[in-house]
Amino acid sequence: MGPISVAAGLLHDTLEDAGVKPEDLEKEFGEEILFLVDGVTKLGKLRYHGAERHIESLRKLFVAMSQDLRVLIIKLADRLHNMRTLQYVKPEKQERIAAETLQIYAPLAYRLSMRKINRELENLAFPYVFPKEYETVKCLLKQQEKENAERLEKFSRAMKKTLAKSGLVQIHTDTRVKSYLSLWLKLQRKNMEIENVYDILALRVIVPSLEDCYKALGAIHGHWRPLPGRIKDYIAFPKPNNYKGIHTTVFTGDGGIVEVQIRTEEMHRQAEYGIAFHLSYKEGKKVGDKTLGLLWLAQFIPFIGKKKNDATADNKEVPDWIKQIADSQTELLKSGNDEYFDNMQADFFQYRVFVFTPKGDVVDLPIDAGPIDFAFAIHSDIGNHTNGAKINGKLVSLDTKLKNGDIVEILVKENAHPNAKWLNFVKTNFAKKKIRDVVDTIGKI
Repeated sequence: MGPISVAAGLLHDTLEDAGVKPEDLEKEFGEEILFLVDGVTKLGKLRYHGAERHIESLRKLFVAMSQDLRVLIIKLADRLHNMRTLQYVKPEKQERIAAETLQIYAPLAYRLSMRKINRELENLAFPYVFPKEYETVKCLLKQQEKENAERLEKFSRAMKKTLAKSGLVQIHTDTRVKSYLSLWLKLQRKNMEIENVYDILALRVIVPSLEDCYKALGAIHGHWRPLPGRIKDYIAFPKPNNYKGIHTTVFTGDGGIVEVQIRTEEMHRQAEYGIAFHLSYKEGKKVGDKTLGLLWLAQFIPFIGKKKNDATADNKEVPDWIKQIADSQTELLKSGNDEYFDNMQADFFQYRVFVFTPKGDVVDLPIDAGPIDFAFAIHSDIGNHTNGAKINGKLVSLDTKLKNGDIVEILVKENAHPNAKWLNFVKTNFAKKKIRDVVDTIGKI
């Protein structure tokens, strides 16, 4: 991160814990640092269910996020530091802090593609919130690692030899272990049958170029038999959070099944650090992998930027879903404080479905979203003139729930307009706001 972000990180607790006045902070360090520190302070006032939740601070936070993502990046690093030392906090506070982490901060890190921070937050918080489930998953993981460590090491050596024969010698591999929470959720979907979870341990293959990704895939499939239905090309079709890579699952030949993830170095860093990597890449600030402790944020974001652009504080880098949060604040607040967080969580913090436009673009929506939610996610004008919908080429009712991989086509008509009945089944508060705006306007005519 740039010097402004690092300075704001160092000063992030001064307003709340040190009694420093905002005007004094601005006088000494400038308006931009005050803006970031104030944003981090407001986010720090969030509370999970059962405690004061400071709804106005949450609202202001997302508006600030829509203007400058550095506020959230600093707070995520701060929360990660807090979670690493949670054992020293009073027991009665541990569960609340861990629950906040699972409900707010870990999902936000995931949505921003900051997967490294997301995984560590989940692993640190899970034992405090779900202790019994944690012990179950921990034992299963330990058993899997014990049974498969030697097999994975042998497979990795064979992988390097196979790729070298194909001319891919400048590669490196490492292993990825599924997070406790992610494994627990997947086990629930698989009826607790761990033998049906193929990505507990995965082998990552990092290659020099995009072309090498496909070359590696061909070499791997030429040597090991792939598991049908498990080849995913996220380079041709990136995830909505811009994750790129190729995933395949192969039979190792000795009775094992292993997932292989193929990426370039840039894809790997984007996958691990997400928007933080992108901003650092633009700022051109070099933070070496081994310079931990030299800068406050270096221990959380250990990558090297390359370009020479100035730090950006505009909202051009802000994902559309954050802009939608900011745009939806007035409508969300109408529900009252008791429902506000639940609405936010339903729209932006929970697991998502990924569907396609007819042109192949990916749209990211909450679970149980339908064609109307999809239409407004594309553009308000499309939502406002929706007359019907097709899913996978077939006409469907507008209250149909979308599933992962659906291809959705919205049928529009110039004189069509939102119907108040849509409010009974639309999922996203962004769509609800747009529908109410039109319905209220028509009602006044």
